[in-house]
Amino acid sequence: MTPKHRAKIPPINLAAVCAGAVLLSSAVYVLWLPDVKPLKKKNPSVTSYMLIKERQAAARGKKLGRSIIWTGWDELSENLKHAVLVAEDDNFYGHKGVEWESMRRALKTDLKTLSFARGGSTITQQVAKNLYLSPSKNPLRKIKEILIAKKLEKTLGKRRIFEIYLNIAEWGKGIYGAQAASLAYFGHGAAELTPEEAAALAAALPSPRRYSPTKGTRFMERSKSRIISRMRASGYLPDEADEDYMNESLETIISTASAAAALEAPATQYLTPTE
Repeated sequence: MTPKHRAKIPPINLAAVCAGAVLLSSAVYVLWLPDVKPLKKKNPSVTSYMLIKERQAAARGKKLGRSIIWTGWDELSENLKHAVLVAEDDNFYGHKGVEWESMRRALKTDLKTLSFARGGSTITQQVAKNLYLSPSKNPLRKIKEILIAKKLEKTLGKRRIFEIYLNIAEWGKGIYGAQAASLAYFGHGAAELTPEEAAALAAALPSPRRYSPTKGTRFMERSKSRIISRMRASGYLPDEADEDYMNESLETIISTASAAAALEAPATQYLTPTE
C-alpha cells in the first residue's frame, strides 16, 4: 500500500486514555477482595484503621498507643451486646450484611448536603471498613466495603462478625475493643458491664474521639437514656428492673471508674489470642 492510499490513523485521545486508565484502576481496586477465611479461627491483632490512625499520629510527631485485649464471645457482657445492637444495627440478625433502606436514606441525605457524611453502615460493613479499608467517604471505598461485607456474611456468620466488631471497635484514642474500654473507663472487665455502663459505651461508638462514656455531656445523657429505653422495649431488660439502678447518672459512673485517668495515654498492649 502506497503512502497515498494508507488509512489515516486518528490521533490518540489523551483524555480518553486517562479516563480508561482511571476506570481500569478503579475496577481493580473495587473487585480485589481480601481473603476472609482465616478469620474463622484467627483473631485479628491489628486492623487497617488502627494502622492509619497510628501513621497519622506519627506524621504529627506523636506516638499513639494501642490497647486491645481480645475477649471471646462468652466473656462479653450480654448487656453490651444488646446495647450495641439497638444503638448501631437493630436489624443485624435480619439483613445479609447490608441494610439497603438505611443506605438509601443516607444517600438521600448526602445528596441534599452534597457530602458523604452519612454512611448507613451495618455492623458487618463497619467490620469490613475497620479491618481492610479506611475512614474515607470515597464512593468507591463504599462499594468495596459492601462487597467485603457480603463476603464476611457468607464466610463467617453473624456471631463471629459481631465478636470481631466488639473486639476491634474504637472507644477512644488508642482504645480498641470492649475489654480494653471496660478496663479503661470502668475499672473492670467486659463481662461485668452493667446495662448503664453498656449503654454509655454504645452511645460513644458513633464518635469515640469526641464523646467519652464517662463524661456526662447532655448529648451522652440523652443517647444513653435512649439506648436504655430501646433495650427495655426490645425485651433485653425486664420492666420490673430497679429504676433507681437503671437511671444511675453518668456522674456516678465517673466517680466509680478507677481507671479513667488512663484514657488520654493508654498503654500499648495486646494479649495474643488463642486460636
